[in-house]
Amino acid sequence: MISSRRTTALWPAVVPAALVCAAAPAFFVVQWAWLGWVLLALGIGGAWAIERGRAMASGPSLTRDLSLIGLGMLIVSVIPLAAELDNLAMLRFTLALGGAVVVPYLISRFVFRDRAISFPWRTGKRWGRLQWGWLIAVLALGWLILPFYFITSGVYQNWPVVDSPELIARLFVGVGAVGIWDELFFICTVFALLRRHFPDAAANVLQAVVFVSFLWELGYREWGPLLTIPFALLQGWIFLRTHSLAYVVTVHLLFDAVVFAVLVHGHNPGLLPIFLV
Repeated sequence: MISSRRTTALWPAVVPAALVCAAAPAFFVVQWAWLGWVLLALGIGGAWAIERGRAMASGPSLTRDLSLIGLGMLIVSVIPLAAELDNLAMLRFTLALGGAVVVPYLISRFVFRDRAISFPWRTGKRWGRLQWGWLIAVLALGWLILPFYFITSGVYQNWPVVDSPELIARLFVGVGAVGIWDELFFICTVFALLRRHFPDAAANVLQAVVFVSFLWELGYREWGPLLTIPFALLQGWIFLRTHSLAYVVTVHLLFDAVVFAVLVHGHNPGLLPIFLV
């Protein structure tokens, strides 16, 4: 479970944190890598300058934690995030996205000697009626909203055509794998590290900036942020309430199951006649 301690004052520490998180739209939205590097350097350097005057203070280091977030984004930024389904592209995604989670975790655990990043899969508590009800609501809302978004905006074309059983299977694996990774990185890494320094609401907004920027390059464009911003914020809030990686992953996979079905439907009209659009 993530510690609820807040050891860094909101101001001025939020400025370097915001700069580091602003590197995400630089990398993944406008795709100006140089700007992302500059923002990371300014943010991490600013955190170091703030902490320099309290070097003997106890508590987690903002500089270290922002460095871990920045490192994860740098690893992801080395590959194009356009959805592709060939073997090389899937290997590239596996190595880059996997490295963005594993490398910060290993550095945090074995170099910094802390447990800032963890993956609390089970909490020992059963899901209540509200939690089960939300899972049903996710499917219903996805069924109503996602086809309209993907089809009318044309963003389904940001994903490759899937017109064979093999390609459909690859799409299914890819969509699900990226969905799981989203929660491992944005919630269990970025959000967890930010919560060590800022109130939950502020940390959630900052992680949502990174989350939504990644989804933009992945293909959720046009008016997609109107959907992905609330989704990112809700995932953070749900994790705060449940402390369960299993639950937020389940929510995400149900959402992505609808995404997968809509993409198949968009490229193969009539194959899945279950949507209104």
